[in-house]
Amino acid sequence: MTTYVVLLPGDESVWENATEEHRSAVYARHGEFSRALEERGHTITGGAELEHSREAKVVRRTASGTVVTDGPYAETVEQLSGYYVVETDDLDDLLEVCGILADGDGPVEVRACLGGADGPTS
Repeated sequence: MTTYVVLLPGDESVWENATEEHRSAVYARHGEFSRALEERGHTITGGAELEHSREAKVVRRTASGTVVTDGPYAETVEQLSGYYVVETDDLDDLLEVCGILADGDGPVEVRACLGGADGPTS
């Protein structure tokens, strides 16, 4: 079984300005995605919607110590808005199911977790 993270980048201003109808449609698409994964033998082991990137803290190590700044790591229109952690033996099918989410507000990025969901193994 391989663990993948399904990354959901998006334009946060679109979500902030979305109507309730649009938000309901997005949540319905996520419900469809979750049901399709389960029906096809994939297992969601984690995931979350993330708060707006303006609430992020960026930590950097400098010669004089640790520096913490407000705001996202990258100043871009698209930010990571959420993610799923999925275990599966069938990447091709997982990618097909991810098309449910990609049909909405933008692309979906899928990456294998090195060493599983807990990170690299030694």
